[in-house]
Amino acid sequence: MKFTSDRLLLFGATGDLARRMLLPSLCALDAEQLLDPCIEIIGTARSDMDDQGFRDFARQSLEQFLPADRRGGMATFLNRLSYQPLDANKIEGFKALAEKVGEPRQGLSIFLSTAPSLFEPTIHGLEQSGLAGSKVRIGLEKPLGIDLASSCVINDAVATAFPEERIYRIDHYLGKETVQNLLALRFANLMFEPLWNAAHIDHVQITVAETVGLEGRVAFYDDAGALRDMVQNHMLQLLALVAMEPPVSYDATNVRDEKVKVLRSLRKVDAGETVTGQYRAGAIGGQAVPGYDEELGKDSSTETFVAIKAHIDNWRWRGVPFYLRTGKRLPRRTTEIVVQFRDVPHSIFQGRGARTVPNRLVIGIQPEENITLSLMAKVPGLDRDGIGLRSVPLAITMPDAFAGPQRRIAYERLLLDLIEGDQTLFVRRDEVEAQWEWIDAIRAGWEEQDIEPRTYTSGSWGPSAAIALAERDGVTWHE
Repeated sequence: MKFTSDRLLLFGATGDLARRMLLPSLCALDAEQLLDPCIEIIGTARSDMDDQGFRDFARQSLEQFLPADRRGGMATFLNRLSYQPLDANKIEGFKALAEKVGEPRQGLSIFLSTAPSLFEPTIHGLEQSGLAGSKVRIGLEKPLGIDLASSCVINDAVATAFPEERIYRIDHYLGKETVQNLLALRFANLMFEPLWNAAHIDHVQITVAETVGLEGRVAFYDDAGALRDMVQNHMLQLLALVAMEPPVSYDATNVRDEKVKVLRSLRKVDAGETVTGQYRAGAIGGQAVPGYDEELGKDSSTETFVAIKAHIDNWRWRGVPFYLRTGKRLPRRTTEIVVQFRDVPHSIFQGRGARTVPNRLVIGIQPEENITLSLMAKVPGLDRDGIGLRSVPLAITMPDAFAGPQRRIAYERLLLDLIEGDQTLFVRRDEVEAQWEWIDAIRAGWEEQDIEPRTYTSGSWGPSAAIALAERDGVTWHE
């Protein structure tokens, strides 16, 4: 059923995600009149506050995390907000929450950001209080479990009250403009798709590098680690978008059908095709930073870095390695995809002393959104001593390419799609389960082989073994 919600219920409304992302995103959308003019936004959490207290909390969040030029009409937005305290473990509290939400004219969207242990009681409370009817859809923020089994428990709990067409599993990377541009690059330009296969591409690299350490996520991160925190969701979604077949149309069913085919084609990772690491004290940007064990206050076997050589066993990608790399306390913050093409089969310039370099496409996702294609060009000159060739970049900086549009928070699009009912940029259950199945097999291999993370110095690109993982195939990480 297609409807635009006129009620939005935010669970975890006083948490860090709400402060940094959700409230600023909603205010920015409201300032541009992209929200329904009648929409009401109800926050709920365990914190004991009233409507005015929540509005004051929201005002402070907006002043800290939303640029001043995007706060137009902030007073109008704040007047849309109300608040109801709730302990999700107490079923009786949901009746008061339902009364606070009231009866929507058009429909209700729920954004659920909560601890995995609270999913089941929360869904039960929503159902018992009438907040899970046919005109209610629900968005689920990660983590959705720690493995396939726990993910199934959560998904089964949600499915008792909500059918799949009203469940919106959030991966905020899919809200990033450059990630969406990846589909436009592939499927709106004739020049790329005929070359987008094993015959013309040598390998693909996907890097998600962070300079930060634990940053207040001590309990969660030590239970999760880099593989669960980054690879299972963000990186596998990027891989699926790079590798998917052209969908019949740009809609939720067709796009997600093609992604799940890729995820199901991932080959089980062999021994020696992963490297794990854990950072030690070092320096980031010239500032000394502690090691993971110092931040944690104890020894731990949790990985803060992982590199993987992945394979997709299908017609298009057989024989093309996908190198995945993510870690904390790396030299710079970057998320990028590198598509390395093969060299020309025969160089007509070799006899004149020129050497060709394979073309490379680099898609920068954060912090800068850009697309760079390296091409071979002749070096100017009379060539009396031979022809000179050099790789030159064709670069598009996305914010500069389009005059007018502002750089948006990824959650702006996702929240608007949740409110309006477009599932294209959300993850379907079979995708999640295919991702967990592959990740669980990697973790099982680590346990079987008794693999412990190698240490690496903060400010480096991880353990030296990660460099060797690529270099033994003649590949150099893009840095």
